Amino acid sequence: QVQLVESGGGLVQPGGSLRLSCAASGSIFSINVMGWYRQAPGKQRELVATITSGGSTNYAGSVKGRFSISRDNAKNTVYLQMNSLEPEDTAVYYCYVERLGSITGLNINYWGKGTLVTVSS
Repeated sequence: QVQLVESGGGLVQPGGSLRLSCAASGSIFSINVMGWYRQAPGKQRELVATITSGGSTNYAGSVKGRFSISRDNAKNTVYLQMNSLEPEDTAVYYCYVERLGSITGLNINYWGKGTLVTVSS
């Protein structure tokens, strides 16, 4: 089992910045992908950014150039630096971890409880 603890959400004005953190604990071996999803009111959950253990990143088109994802493998922590925030970025942000199951050989997904990011003047 993997436990995810998120932090860094809050209220910020348009154009401002926030940095989200997510620390993973428990069955942390074989973690490949870490990342962030978000869900705004009335909308489906969507991918924001992911990063593999090798450092390969993937971003949603709406956040490219503004957000940056990184990870510290030694600390089993993933970060999301969010710059030039817009009201449209307002959402609950969920930490995401994917690891390989040792028995089944299948990927297992884990989700954090979510942290609210509100971008408003």
